[in-house]
Amino acid sequence: MSSPEIAFRRDATIDLDRFIALFRDSTLAERRPVDDREVMRQMMENANLTITAWDGDALVGIARTLTDFAHAAYLADLAVAKSHQHQGIGRRLIEQTQDALGPRCMLVLLSAPAANEFYPRIGFSHNPRAWVLGAGERVR
Repeated sequence: MSSPEIAFRRDATIDLDRFIALFRDSTLAERRPVDDREVMRQMMENANLTITAWDGDALVGIARTLTDFAHAAYLADLAVAKSHQHQGIGRRLIEQTQDALGPRCMLVLLSAPAANEFYPRIGFSHNPRAWVLGAGERVR
């Protein structure tokens, strides 16, 4: 499990540079527009549930969720700094997200390829019925 010195916070104020640095350090930068500061700022500010993990003053993890707090929640980002991976921090971020959502709210996510083995280990079930309409694509 996670180290005792890791502190978890709900909706903590995060500096944009720290936010982007965590994405870069966690490999999520490969799939996120980290070079577009305005998009990253909006991602950070418009999530309606954010749980962060801190090692002292260092931001080492984040769970960024979009939700109605009643039925469904989309875990848009789960990022843990490479230096802090394999310590249970990702699991704790998800647990704290679930606690904030309540027991009736389902949690849905799209996995990064490198995390495909992680989610089933912690209890997620695979759903082959997800569909994506990419940025810039239009309904026909």
